[in-house]
Amino acid sequence: MSLLDHISTSADVARLRREQLPQLAAELRAEIIDVCAETGGHLASSLGAVELTVALHYVHDSLRDRIVWDVGHQTYGHKILTGRRNRMRRIRQRGGPAGFTTSSESPHDALTVGHASTSLAAALGMALARDARAAPYDVVAVIGDGALTGGMALAALNTIGHVKPRMTIVLNDNEMSISENVGALNEFMRRLQVQPWLRRAESRGKAALRDVWAPLAEFGSRAKKATRRFFDPASNNPFHAMGLRYVGPIDGHDVEQIAFYLAHIRELDGPTMLHLLTRKGKGYDVAEADPITWHGASRYDASNPVAAGKGYQWSDAFGDAAVALTEHDDRVWVITPAMREGSGLVRYSKAHPERYIDVGIAEDVAVTTAAGLALRGEKPIVAIYSTFLQRGYDQVIHDVALESLDVVFAIDRAGLVGADGMTHQGVFDMAYLRPIPNLSIAMPKDAVELRSLLKGALERGGPVAVRWPRGSVVAAPEVAVEAWPAVRWGSWEVVAGPGDPADAVAVVLAFGVTLGYALAAVGAATDVTVVNARFLKPLDEDLLARWAGAGVPIVTVEDHVLAGGLGAAVTEFLADVGLDARIRRLGIDDAHVPHGDPAQQHEELGYGVRGIADAVAELRGRGWQRSAVPAPGPAGRAVADDGVLDAVSASSALR
Repeated sequence: MSLLDHISTSADVARLRREQLPQLAAELRAEIIDVCAETGGHLASSLGAVELTVALHYVHDSLRDRIVWDVGHQTYGHKILTGRRNRMRRIRQRGGPAGFTTSSESPHDALTVGHASTSLAAALGMALARDARAAPYDVVAVIGDGALTGGMALAALNTIGHVKPRMTIVLNDNEMSISENVGALNEFMRRLQVQPWLRRAESRGKAALRDVWAPLAEFGSRAKKATRRFFDPASNNPFHAMGLRYVGPIDGHDVEQIAFYLAHIRELDGPTMLHLLTRKGKGYDVAEADPITWHGASRYDASNPVAAGKGYQWSDAFGDAAVALTEHDDRVWVITPAMREGSGLVRYSKAHPERYIDVGIAEDVAVTTAAGLALRGEKPIVAIYSTFLQRGYDQVIHDVALESLDVVFAIDRAGLVGADGMTHQGVFDMAYLRPIPNLSIAMPKDAVELRSLLKGALERGGPVAVRWPRGSVVAAPEVAVEAWPAVRWGSWEVVAGPGDPADAVAVVLAFGVTLGYALAAVGAATDVTVVNARFLKPLDEDLLARWAGAGVPIVTVEDHVLAGGLGAAVTEFLADVGLDARIRRLGIDDAHVPHGDPAQQHEELGYGVRGIADAVAELRGRGWQRSAVPAPGPAGRAVADDGVLDAVSASSALR
């Protein structure tokens, strides 16, 4: 009889007998494998947390108690056990569950999250709120050893040890995040696992007891583990030093043992850390053997799993360019916050290990380390996702830009990112970087231009952000760095239509993925100019003033929020120089965009091929119509009160 068929909440799990938990874990593991085979998704991390998930729901009621998952990518089992099983075949797809925990999706999700190292601080706040109101619920934070490398997590541990609220911290230690874990804390946990006295005591104790009474041997093992902390001096245990009670490490795939400890820890005062040893991809051979490849799996045949190739990606183009640039100039370094694979740096890390630094999940450290290198004459490149650079924003301003240091920010996943959804959308970086003095921002149209912009940024000096989208790109030809074409800094490029404003009825300013949309929208028209607006800062002011001064209507198109983006920059410049230009701005208007297919979302948000074509057709066909009062259009379009600015609203189009 299937147990999983009768589970839709923690209360259903709690009604099981403890000896039934292994069966539920096996069924849950099989369900996750089948779900990810059909939809793709975070396979290895969710498989590694199956027993923990079952034990948590057996001991705690997720409707009442607050289970705070760090990152949330390991929660497919949690979602299945909390009433979302019938929707999981659409996870990370439009209308389906998010790939991470999302509080607006389910009351069982304590925190909306997608970034690492946040769980401990959030759980601390929940525990403090509980105690202030004498509320009857438990707080459990689940954090991985990779996320524990983040400064925010360590700072929260320090505060938890000082305030000492009653809470459980589960350390899910699988020796791996997306990339290999680094740092002194990781080394400590590895040493703890292999203490010889501990292994000898366990082996001898079990052997002696087994001959007397086998169940007593298991009791002895648990008792030994529960008292381990008394034999481990605080001077050798950083968690003790921080003021936490520490239990472990224990087998993270023994669901009954985990439930045993969770049930006893919830009765203890103060904060207690339960240290679990798990294996990412547990129970699925290919995922266990290669947890990095199967961390975020594409669709596969569950009975004959083969990792799907993704083709040549923008991240590959960056990685190849970084290798070549480092061989060309021995001052070049690459720094990543635990995103070697995602940022295309596997080849680089092997080719130039002496100039490759992985700081762990600590974006602020990555940025300031780059500043230190630049202060001594080196040329660091910080390889980072757009959504993660947000976490190093103070350091960009304070440690890099104030002294205009030679740091290149290589920003991956710029724009909508698809299945990863709201927490990972790279649609804010231009807005938060553009106000920073001394910092340039550029976006290439292809892999050849990416190489040229990176080379130009290193040669030019000062802080530079070069951004590119998620997805595939045609590889650049293999040529020496000296032969890479130069790009005049701050210049735009006319790529289609008339080069003379006198011959154009409109000009479309686009860059990155929207440049392709603009070319498709214009098609064979000979009176509409398309410009590769590859520099957001500095703008190509000469080209812009020439076209606006000739009275040519302007359409700006960006895969980014409208506030602070290209359209805003163009509008501000023209206002400053006194040019009353007609501008249509297409982009994302004041909304968080959920997970879905990016190309489809671009169309719905009004800046895909159809939206650009409609804007151009309106300008070409019947001129510019002013409206005295803002009026929403059929697709969420809002016209400004002076008729000069027009934006597309994400909020109405995607709800």
